Amino acid sequence: MTDFRTLPLKPTLLASVATLGYTEMTPVQALSLPPVLEGRDVIAQARTGSGKTAAFGLGLLQQLEVETIRLQALVLCPTRELADQVSKAIRKLAANIPNVKLLTLCGGMPLGPQLASLTHDPHIVVGTPGRVQEHLKRGSLHGGGIKVLVLDEADRMLDMGFAEAIDDIVGRIAKHHQTLLFSATYAEAIRQASKRLQRDPVEVTVEAPHQETTIEQRFHEVEPAQKLDALAQLLGKEHAQHALVFCNMRKDVDAVAQELDRRGFSALALHGDMEQRDRDEVLVQFANRSCSILVATDVAARGLDIAGLPLVLSYDIAHDPDTHTHRIGRTGRAGEAGLAITLVTPRERPKALNIEDQLGHPLPWHTLKVAPPRGKQLHLAPMRTLVIDAGRQDKLRPGDILGALTGDAGLDAKDIGKIDVFATRAYVAIRRDLANKALERLRAGRIKGRNFRVRTLQ
Repeated sequence: MTDFRTLPLKPTLLASVATLGYTEMTPVQALSLPPVLEGRDVIAQARTGSGKTAAFGLGLLQQLEVETIRLQALVLCPTRELADQVSKAIRKLAANIPNVKLLTLCGGMPLGPQLASLTHDPHIVVGTPGRVQEHLKRGSLHGGGIKVLVLDEADRMLDMGFAEAIDDIVGRIAKHHQTLLFSATYAEAIRQASKRLQRDPVEVTVEAPHQETTIEQRFHEVEPAQKLDALAQLLGKEHAQHALVFCNMRKDVDAVAQELDRRGFSALALHGDMEQRDRDEVLVQFANRSCSILVATDVAARGLDIAGLPLVLSYDIAHDPDTHTHRIGRTGRAGEAGLAITLVTPRERPKALNIEDQLGHPLPWHTLKVAPPRGKQLHLAPMRTLVIDAGRQDKLRPGDILGALTGDAGLDAKDIGKIDVFATRAYVAIRRDLANKALERLRAGRIKGRNFRVRTLQ
């Protein structure tokens, strides 16, 4: 009974599911969708990549009355990056339902354009708690018609100090609504939040979507002074075309990314102190393969869902076993093989023992003979990113960009990678050796009959 057609979904939603290539429900979908569609509150334990977005996305779209112009569904996410991903996923599910208005409301973005978009009520809002709370307080967002409230990655929102904002939001929206709470863990704070916010919820627990055997773990003990050399050596040895490196501190993220760049790696930093546009551009480049190595903190990487990521490397061992589990779960997705490497200094051995206790078996320690660095060797990313200073506000779509590149610019579709269109700008990945040609052709030609400023990132 894992076929989507066994569910009482609207034909438009079943059509979207079929178009997206979903045939069988994932475990979290199979367990949570029936009670969600019945209107029950649900608390579900599920990690990123388990299919939870489609579970609550289909649930809220099933209840949506498009002819009623008012806010009917609110999805709260811990970060802007996750909110963007969730918005895109819900838009795809709603593709066959005409005139659905969805807005993404997050902090770090100018308030003015958001206020302009809110002159007419949206049907669905996806956002971060602080900014959603601000709009509710100002009266620019009206919560009286909300039927469904979703708390996505609720454990991380509580970790980030959003508990008061969430409680305040709940006090400002319709009293009678369905609450769907998704969390990677069932920590005590989550259970307390569920008691406050939910009525007789159905509890769903799903094992991690990846088989443990698909992820090979390696632990290396290194002296602090050798860590950078060890990191560069491991990345070079594994031919890291796509790797995520975790540091515990923001300042170390910058230092490690700069050092890797100096040694010839295509590396970028991601942390919470960065401007939102800079964070967007880093994530775009990592996802479209214009950057090979992303160095990040745990909070900044939350919600990052990159398919086919072969290597995760902990430059600093995680503070606790749950965080370590989150990190290694970024690789080995959908049954693919993944490698997770952790560097451990002698003083950090107790943290490794805590991870060992949770795993219930000895850690796989490997000897690493750290060699002094050789001369600079270039490890270039396979793609480069072009930025077009136009986006959704200019009615620009991915197909328009692809058409311009394969038409007048004369590129082959196989040489064009991921295309991301934001409100005021668009990014397109081009095979590295053809990026300059594409840039010249786009500057000389037109996109959708118009001239736009085009430049390269990095």
